[in-house]
Amino acid sequence: MAYASPAANRLAQETSPYLQQHAHNPVDWFPWGPEALALAKAEQKPILVSIGYAACHWCHVMERESFEDSAVAAAMNAHFVCIKVDREERPDVDQIYMAALHAMGLQGGWPLNVFLTSEAKPFYGGTYFSKGNWVQLLKNIGEAYAGEHRAELDQSAERFMEVIAASELGKHRGSQEAQPSPAGALAGLQSGNPAGVSEEEFQVLVRNLTEQFDRELGGMNREPKFPMPSVWRFLLRAYAISGSQALLDQAVLTLREMAWGGIYDQAHGGFARYSVDGQWLVPHFEKMLYDNGQMVSLYSEAFQLTQDELFREVVYDTVEFIRLELTNADGGFYSSLDADSEGEEGKFYVFTKEELQKILGDEEALFSAYYNCTAAGNWEHGRNILHRRKTDAAFAAEHQLTPGVLADLVTGWKQKIMAVRATRPRPGLDDKILTGWNALLLQGLTDAYRAFGEPEFLVVAERNARFIQANLRDGNRLFRTGKSERASISGFLEDYALVIQAYISLYEVSFVETWLREAESLTEYVLQHFFDPAESLFFYTDSTAEPLIARQKELFDNVIPASNSVMAHNLRRLGRHLERSDYVALAAQMLAQVKPLVVKEPQHLANWAALYAALLRPGAEVAIIGPEADTFREELSRQFLFDTVLAGTETASKLPLLALLKPDATGGTAVHVCREQACLAPVFSPAEALAGL
Repeated sequence: MAYASPAANRLAQETSPYLQQHAHNPVDWFPWGPEALALAKAEQKPILVSIGYAACHWCHVMERESFEDSAVAAAMNAHFVCIKVDREERPDVDQIYMAALHAMGLQGGWPLNVFLTSEAKPFYGGTYFSKGNWVQLLKNIGEAYAGEHRAELDQSAERFMEVIAASELGKHRGSQEAQPSPAGALAGLQSGNPAGVSEEEFQVLVRNLTEQFDRELGGMNREPKFPMPSVWRFLLRAYAISGSQALLDQAVLTLREMAWGGIYDQAHGGFARYSVDGQWLVPHFEKMLYDNGQMVSLYSEAFQLTQDELFREVVYDTVEFIRLELTNADGGFYSSLDADSEGEEGKFYVFTKEELQKILGDEEALFSAYYNCTAAGNWEHGRNILHRRKTDAAFAAEHQLTPGVLADLVTGWKQKIMAVRATRPRPGLDDKILTGWNALLLQGLTDAYRAFGEPEFLVVAERNARFIQANLRDGNRLFRTGKSERASISGFLEDYALVIQAYISLYEVSFVETWLREAESLTEYVLQHFFDPAESLFFYTDSTAEPLIARQKELFDNVIPASNSVMAHNLRRLGRHLERSDYVALAAQMLAQVKPLVVKEPQHLANWAALYAALLRPGAEVAIIGPEADTFREELSRQFLFDTVLAGTETASKLPLLALLKPDATGGTAVHVCREQACLAPVFSPAEALAGL
């Protein structure tokens, strides 16, 4: 089939910036959809699916080397139906073919390039290929599929399909005898032991996790280092129920080292996706909304426990970075900033010693000492990545400065660095709106508002929630993505779970009941369209969505917590707010199904581990009623109250936690602290309520 003019291929009509980046390739790209799949069947051609995302450095490299080359494109067009996929828009497609790559015994990553039969079943794949290797691979596969080896490739595809189609739970499950059944989980719940949790098993879980730690520089003891916020948020929860100072110290070490490292933008705030080394120094420079939303939550909660001013600074600066760089005019949040500018990774962010001398003059030596910059450079090509190694107090003492003088100097340095950055070509912006990622920042803003009481955080959060309702909602359904006033693609479990989570949290920091009811309606939709009663877990895709070669469930955390784990937390929280024992029971059933995995591999299921901690040490339900409900809420929320749900009203409410309560006869504000369907006598100050908690 003749390919489209390089001036404009089919991807030019797509909303994804990543697909549009390939709109002028000579490759005859199709977006994922029925047109391409039908063509492959009609012509009995193999399919090449190439998956990436807009901020991906090696995706750009492979495009420059191969997809923009007319000779390479001719080979691709001659042998294959070529499909480009934005993994952020279509995580369902990415999930299936990444599972295929793992089934082949290969390491995953992006770009993800997978070769499929004409029925979309995978038989070979890989990640980045250099141009020479890519051309040879195209030739070999094209000839094999068209020739006498077609049957062998089809057989390979069927073997991989058996692995992909198997239940995720079944793949990782041990002996069936060791697994509690859903009925058994319910029996445990009724006997007062939800999902069979125990102190002894929890200690094993924690020990299995702590064995993976880097105790010198924080994080896990491997490279590259990803922030993995769910791991450190679990540690905060484990500390809350155990009092183990060692767990809190490991979390604080990790947060401090990340905040001092090159992975954190020292001049402007915001975190890069990961560090390629073990010191948090050299980032993979793209900045993703999903990372930064979760880091706002993590540092806010850590501040509640430690009152560390570094953590406050990180939260405020990261929120400001998102406000300036990733926020649209209507309150939606964009997806990411690219790693590259001017064709080089990180060029926007780094400086040579000579450049710093021109920018800072006489202050350069002190600046370079503070941010560890050298004449040789601490990175490639003589360039420096700004990073810290000492507290401000220690640096000030070493250089005979008062803390106030140092603070003023740092503020001035940041302004000068940002002024120079403003003159540089900027990294590319992926300006699509992803529903689940917006919800992660919405959650982060509610956590920040709890910790700091900053009114602007709540204003931005409520504006974003209204944006989601107006632009990414269709009745009880959610869309996955929106751009240029065009919403598209049915929402995935990730989107529903994260929005429900954020709406429950938004209710708890505002007492605006609309948000709790919206969470309830979305939960009912998920139960109707995503639930698999056979395993008491949820599918990743809606039952009404486009059928793919497999329908999978997400059990393991990636950087974003597993969508099933988020839904389990939601059911527990919402069930307690609405007095829905069926929701609470289902949350326990879900944990029961995955519990052996959680205990064995908590580093990959940290959000499930947090649910384990909640069921082991259940928190309270707190109901506030009276004219000072908002003031009491703000004071209580400043504390780290693990597994505590918070409800309130100034007058009266029909919400189940509040419906039977009456305002105090004296006109005061009362706080009711309840546990396991039993309430203490009302108290009349936040201090008394905290004592009861």
